[in-house]
Amino acid sequence: MIPDYLPIIVATVVLATPLLIFMAIYNGLVRLRNLVQESWSNVDTELKRRYDLIPNLVETVRGYATHERGVFETVAQARAAAVASTGRPSSQAVDENHLVHALKSLFAVVENYPELKANQNFLKLQQSLVDTEDRIQAARRFYNANVRDYNTRCQTVPSVFVANAFGFQTADFFEIEAAIERQAPSVKL
Repeated sequence: MIPDYLPIIVATVVLATPLLIFMAIYNGLVRLRNLVQESWSNVDTELKRRYDLIPNLVETVRGYATHERGVFETVAQARAAAVASTGRPSSQAVDENHLVHALKSLFAVVENYPELKANQNFLKLQQSLVDTEDRIQAARRFYNANVRDYNTRCQTVPSVFVANAFGFQTADFFEIEAAIERQAPSVKL
């Protein structure tokens, strides 16, 4: 004999299961979106660190290469644009890449001044910039990995239905070049 309460239990389980699945999907999307936002904050912190180093680097180079005014202006303009850039990471990446190219031209100028390349202040700033570039790239990789996971969740079944219903938008990847790269030591035999 079937107990009288069994149909109520079955109906409750049948109705509660989709609700629990929906809640799990929604909470997972919220968690991933927050992780993307947090990891973007890490990227932004490292970019600001680079922005703070650039004026000191420019001033050090300017002391040796006073006739390279156009390069200094380009770096200053690119830095100002990058600092002012807000919005989606993909649009910020455009300004960051302009800054990276300006910094590369600054380092090309440095190659013409051996005494500058030996200056201790310049070497410390250059090492700080290398360290910062490493940190930016690490933060960027972490951010992009979180974006990949979040976007995958937003675009796959069944979570795509919850994402669309509640306005979860896919996030942009952040792709930039390194302003200064570590060079492997050359070995001559």
